[in-house]
Amino acid sequence: QGQLVESGGGLVQAGGSLRLSCAASRRTFSRYAMRWFRQAPGEEREFVAAIGGSSGQTYYADSAKGRFTISKDNAKNTVYLQMNSLQPEDTAVYYCAADSALRRLFDTRADYWGQGTQVTVSS
Repeated sequence: QGQLVESGGGLVQAGGSLRLSCAASRRTFSRYAMRWFRQAPGEEREFVAAIGGSSGQTYYADSAKGRFTISKDNAKNTVYLQMNSLQPEDTAVYYCAADSALRRLFDTRADYWGQGTQVTVSS
């Protein structure tokens, strides 16, 4: 339940790919800025990628740049995170977040959070 629901996580071998989805419950979320975060065991939550609600501008953490792609389909009220060349250090719970107003990319606060989806990368 909830306003945001993540899916698409799972177990993948190093070098493989996964596509995460974040489905929003309301059409109005298409105008929200969306961000992906991740949190590994014993670590703090960290920013991964973001996409602007109206501009569609994308932003990436250094760890994601060149490997991950954030996109959205407004008709489906869904935001995606395509993850390629996955490595064991990418193992974490991945969360999506929505904001009606602008925040700093690395701000761990958000108007809405999903419940997370587990990504595990084996060597």
